[in-house]
Amino acid sequence: MAHTAAQSSESPPRIWGALLGILLLRLIFAATVPLVPDEAYYWTWSRHLAGGYFDHPPMIAWLIAGGTALLGDTPLGVRLLPNVAGTVATAAIAWTADRLAGPRAAQFALLAFAAMPIAAVGMVLATPDAPLLMGIAWTLCCVVQALSHPSGSALATRWWLGAGVAIGIAMASKFTGILIPMGLTLTMLAVPTLRPRLREPGPWLAVVVASLVMVPVLLWNASHDWIAFRFQLGHGLGGGAKESLLARQLALIGGQVALASPILFGLLLAAIVEPMRAQFSPRAAHPEAEAAEALTGTVRDPRRLALTGVALFCLAFFVFSATRKRVEANWPAIAWVPGVILLAARVPGIRSRWERRGVQLAAGLSVVLLAHVVRPLVELPGSRDPVNQAHGWDALATALAVPPNTPVAANRYQDAAMLAFHRPGQPVVTALNIGSRPNQFDLWPRFADMAQPGDSLFVVLGLPRDGEIPPPITALLDHFATVRAGEPIPLLRDGREIGQRQGWMLTGWRGTWPDSAATP
Repeated sequence: MAHTAAQSSESPPRIWGALLGILLLRLIFAATVPLVPDEAYYWTWSRHLAGGYFDHPPMIAWLIAGGTALLGDTPLGVRLLPNVAGTVATAAIAWTADRLAGPRAAQFALLAFAAMPIAAVGMVLATPDAPLLMGIAWTLCCVVQALSHPSGSALATRWWLGAGVAIGIAMASKFTGILIPMGLTLTMLAVPTLRPRLREPGPWLAVVVASLVMVPVLLWNASHDWIAFRFQLGHGLGGGAKESLLARQLALIGGQVALASPILFGLLLAAIVEPMRAQFSPRAAHPEAEAAEALTGTVRDPRRLALTGVALFCLAFFVFSATRKRVEANWPAIAWVPGVILLAARVPGIRSRWERRGVQLAAGLSVVLLAHVVRPLVELPGSRDPVNQAHGWDALATALAVPPNTPVAANRYQDAAMLAFHRPGQPVVTALNIGSRPNQFDLWPRFADMAQPGDSLFVVLGLPRDGEIPPPITALLDHFATVRAGEPIPLLRDGREIGQRQGWMLTGWRGTWPDSAATP
């Protein structure tokens, strides 16, 4: 191992100061930008803490619950602990790079990861990606530390146990965390220098510890017919994509270029491939090749091989997933965690011109995106700008003419969550889910579960483009005595209309409900 533990302790304090500064900047944005619908959805989970939910494991809900307990049900309260988790992930990435190649590698890893749009923008939001990346970053950090100590030693075993806790947290955040131990296991089987480490107790103890961390998730799913596992398998590998295979693969690549930034995307791929190529190159058997490889940073370090194997496995999985369905841009972000470490450690103490430009371009793109979040740089139609979805709900919630003690519902889970967060007093809002995909609201009591015949319901819906009656209202006409439409209410962002919603007053419930809205 070219870098020693003694060298690893020389990380300058400014790295930790930079981490604190990054966290403070993110928290400023977190406090000033309204929640997007998915964040409000996860906030509704935090009001019903459990071992799992329809869409994801529970970690994001528990983080939001902790933050709102400290700062209240505000955007900053919702985002507080997810932002801390993102900063802790960055710290683990920097520390791992320091372990492999010294303080300068740690500085570059911190700057590169923090500058990438996936972290600079994505880590501001309260989503499962924040605890997922935190768990993965610390898993890889613990694995590198374990591989830095003799096989079977007490220190190595302790680090393997830490890896078990960390990957358990990652899998309790998002099920794609399972790709990390899968990729690591396959890499250790394939690489001769890593294969003997499978004979020590540490990796297997890590599996036991991770399984214990996942017990609440497994118990909840077992009691709910494994609904979250089934949903995510169908969501990622279910097939039925509308686009062509080429379009899905191009979308996958385009998403990664955007979230990693163009230059860093190419550099990360090169850094990921390099150690494995050096390991299996025919030149590897020649002594003179070893010296050349050492000069370029491509030494066959087992720790780097473990990182590159994990990254390649994750990327290969999502390339395969794109043959079945469209891959969302944030899913492959887990591969860039080991990628950033490998890039930072590639040539210790030396940064190429392209690497410097890559970080500068990534930071520039992130600044532009964050500026657009605060105030739109280009005015796009409401549905084409994801940021628009966060705006106008506070005014809408107060403008709705809801009679006292009348339950409120929306059809889509996103609208129901935004209404629940922004309505005065933050009362419960249910989702009808008529004609929309099943979600967590289907597992909670709904209007038909709580109401009595004769009760009323106030429904908030978007306006159909053709001006006809919205399909959910059509489905409910036979189940209520009277149905009355309210005036459309605009959703505004900086005074510009970005959408509309309309309230519908349904009275005299007949005690029946549409079959199309049955619980999954």
